[in-house]
Amino acid sequence: MSTFPTSITCTSLSFAWPDGTSVFDDLQVAFGPGRTGLVGVNGSGKSTLLKLISGELTPADGTVRVAGEIGYLPQNVALDTGLRVDEALDIAAKRAALHAIEAGDVSEEHFDVVGDDWDVEERALAALGELGLGHIELDRTIGEVSGGESVLLRLAALLLRRPDVLLLDEPTNNLDLYARRRLYSAVEAWSGVMVVVSHDRELLELVDQIADLRSGEVTWYGGNYSAYEETLDAEQEAAERMVRVAEADLKKQKRELVEAHTKLAKRVRYGNKMYDNKREPRAVMKVRKRTAQESAGKHRIMHEEKLAEAKERLDEAVDAVRDDDEIRVDLPYTSVPPGRTVLTLQELELAYGARVAGSFELRGPERIALIGRNGAGKTTLLRTIAGELDAVCGEARAHVPLRFLPQRLDVLDDELTVAENVARFAPGATKNRVRARLARFLFKGARADQRAATLSGGERFRAALAALMLAEPAPQLLMLDEPTNNLDMASVRQLTTALESYEGTLIVASHDVPFLESIGITRWLLMEGELKEITPEAVGYPA
Repeated sequence: MSTFPTSITCTSLSFAWPDGTSVFDDLQVAFGPGRTGLVGVNGSGKSTLLKLISGELTPADGTVRVAGEIGYLPQNVALDTGLRVDEALDIAAKRAALHAIEAGDVSEEHFDVVGDDWDVEERALAALGELGLGHIELDRTIGEVSGGESVLLRLAALLLRRPDVLLLDEPTNNLDLYARRRLYSAVEAWSGVMVVVSHDRELLELVDQIADLRSGEVTWYGGNYSAYEETLDAEQEAAERMVRVAEADLKKQKRELVEAHTKLAKRVRYGNKMYDNKREPRAVMKVRKRTAQESAGKHRIMHEEKLAEAKERLDEAVDAVRDDDEIRVDLPYTSVPPGRTVLTLQELELAYGARVAGSFELRGPERIALIGRNGAGKTTLLRTIAGELDAVCGEARAHVPLRFLPQRLDVLDDELTVAENVARFAPGATKNRVRARLARFLFKGARADQRAATLSGGERFRAALAALMLAEPAPQLLMLDEPTNNLDMASVRQLTTALESYEGTLIVASHDVPFLESIGITRWLLMEGELKEITPEAVGYPA
């Protein structure tokens, strides 16, 4: 590791996409030692900022200065499936040189390759072990490991390099509970500069400070995510009080302005009457009239300035209050009577090897959490129930209307607007009815006319959820596959609120335990080759 202080400094940073959409304009931010959680709504530029710092993107203006070596774990890890594990860890050349020296080849070039790193192989195996990958041999190929394991392999490669600065973009996406625990341990042990973008609350509880990226500016909060939420709640309460005070002041200024106009009008009428009656010398009357007009003008200007200031204070107060729109759903037709059989699985053998032994019944209105390791068969089970995959043998029968929202959100047609997409699932609904329903999912007015291809990750998820929940017939069984992946905290809260309003039966496959707990799960099912029910206490089993 470098001996000089490590830091990231972004000065007057500006960046826009090729279509002209501005992301940053004169951004000033610096990251010092410790673990920083970078949060913000979808589309605020978190991932873009990490790419600018790592050098994957070039700013239109401004500078990025990093003191030390950078390690960067992107959101979507793509490793060549033909690579060997030691190649993915970037130690293949050193291993080959070490093995050549051990075999008796003392060529100087081998010693040059090894340098001082004589224990590289032991360190690599130790790093893999710490991340729960001790079973993976260095000569295996990437194609033989799961998606979650490939993410941890990429992290292991970074840790082996011992960079001064570590950038992590949504590192727990697609990681199962076991892998997440390993990653949490690695984050806790990190002692350099770390910037992590994540919606994973457990991960954000491990950081030292929160950087909130909003409207192109960063606001800092000391402590972990819980401390950030407490401070933010207090700030929002104060901001809402300021709005009420500013609104009261604006009403007062408007009232005083009206009263001032009334008084001045009376004075003018009185002055005109006196002038017309000629009760004083003409010259004196002219002076009085001019003085009254000047006084009236000054009085009016003073009150108008006070009113303008009151409006400005109200605008500032409103800007300080965050948009806390929540999805409001009233779907009585999704209700399932208690005890009614919703789904039956009978001696079900799935593609790729997983199975459901014996008979399994799901009754309304249960809320099922489906958990398990990556590759255990959770998605395969949901796709089989939805009719997208054929079972090898056995039966999966739904007794009520069902809808399935996959991870890839491909239920939307990118060429259609949000309203048109929803109309596809509810062909009997009028345009006005579709728009009224969409408003409850926060697609109001022109937002409902956005093409699906232009939506952010959070908006796309919300549109897909609206399309399925507003479908006709109304779904009484809703299945969601990793719904919180790539959602910011605000979108997760919106999803939680929507599911609280849903009266049907839920099956949710997820590794996000805090989210599952927040939606009132009634049964926990573990897919581990076979489907079995577990107790809530067993959910946090060690990796």
